[in-house]
Amino acid sequence: MYELIVKNGRIIDPSQDMDVVGDLLIREGKIESIVPGGLNDARADCEARPSLDASGSIVCPGFIDLHTHLREPGYEEKETIATGTLAAAIGGFTTVCCMPNTNPAIDTLATIDHVRRAAEAMASIRVLPIAAITKKREGKELTEMGELARAGAIAFSDDGRPVPNSRIMRYALEYSRMHGRPIISHCEDIELAKDGVMNESVVAVKLGLKGIPAAAEDIIVAREIALLEAFGGRLHIAHVSSTGAVEMIRRAKEKGLALTAEATPHHLTLTEDWVAGQRGNWGLEFPYLGAMAPYNTDTKVNPPLRAAADARALIQGLVDGTIDAVATDHAPHTIVDKQCEYDQAEFGISGLETALASLMILVHRGEIDANLLVRKLTIGPARVMDLPFGTFKKGAPADVAIFNPDEEWTVEPGRFASKGKNTPLAGMRLRGKVVCTIVAGKVVYGERARGGMATRLETGQAVNVQ
Repeated sequence: MYELIVKNGRIIDPSQDMDVVGDLLIREGKIESIVPGGLNDARADCEARPSLDASGSIVCPGFIDLHTHLREPGYEEKETIATGTLAAAIGGFTTVCCMPNTNPAIDTLATIDHVRRAAEAMASIRVLPIAAITKKREGKELTEMGELARAGAIAFSDDGRPVPNSRIMRYALEYSRMHGRPIISHCEDIELAKDGVMNESVVAVKLGLKGIPAAAEDIIVAREIALLEAFGGRLHIAHVSSTGAVEMIRRAKEKGLALTAEATPHHLTLTEDWVAGQRGNWGLEFPYLGAMAPYNTDTKVNPPLRAAADARALIQGLVDGTIDAVATDHAPHTIVDKQCEYDQAEFGISGLETALASLMILVHRGEIDANLLVRKLTIGPARVMDLPFGTFKKGAPADVAIFNPDEEWTVEPGRFASKGKNTPLAGMRLRGKVVCTIVAGKVVYGERARGGMATRLETGQAVNVQ
């Protein structure tokens, strides 16, 4: 007997080039099969109870986020593994890769073990740690990468900072080849970007804010690609934001280099004009309640929101395969971190709970299709990290996201499960909502019971399907 049947949904699985209406069968926490057209009623009645009715919804592999800041250990006032993973479940994510810029940094066996134990005790979904490239993320000495890889680190990054020393970056890439773990680069020339708070442009001049030029990103992207070509290894470029970076990554891939890249929902859909309070200015309609004042610190991110041309270049990169995955760069902060002058505010957007809906704007406008969106949230990131997730192939873990592509809802940060309420989308009416998330066959989030679907989680614990 099956543990669960997800019935009548539009099943999209890019790993198998599948887009059918039917039933998804789950047994012992794994995918058993997909039945196009669905089971007949007699078979369904004898084969399983319970079942979820996914009529009108898209059923796809659970989303995988390559770039999540869970803030634990050390910054639990911003986020914890418990609150961050509940937010992820609400967003349809079944696996998150947590970044190492914690306090202390994830750079030792002890910190890897802390994350693993905390996740086992408190996480709603799967948590995979990314370890630091250099000790304390100071850019001076490599971590014990072999030990960290054996302990469960799936990649290495000094995220929040680049590795400033090219020689050390070379060694990191060479070790990545040895240990089979990618190096994730935060591409920013620190001196060129120094004291900048938004994209360097006419908009920054008008607002009187110091800019961060796109060249600050492009220079380090060029360096990383040059090192990769010369010395080998596996390289992943985090949060790509500039037209120049997209083009360099495209050319490097044409050469066959072992290079992957990600873009964030906010860099794909927002622009520098949002800093000036102008939302939806480049043809993407964002219905919202009330105007946004300029200098809203929730628009302050690193890399910064760039020009409309850059956002279009990123979208084209998604379409042609230059950009392998969409990653949230979920960066929750306290109210104190953001309710201050723009220059003094922390960088970052709390993005796990709004990622799907904001990206669906691109689908509804015809910029991308639903299959591509699902690909960049599932099998795309899985392949970057060589993960056995993001697929409905028989025997794969039964990680499932169910979302209604047409359901409208208003972004209310006060209701976020995440401790971070910092989003520039506050008050906006978005279209596209996750209604159920399943991890290894277990419902960890569900909303508005229908056909046995579990009710909305409020406290972080998993619930059983009725």
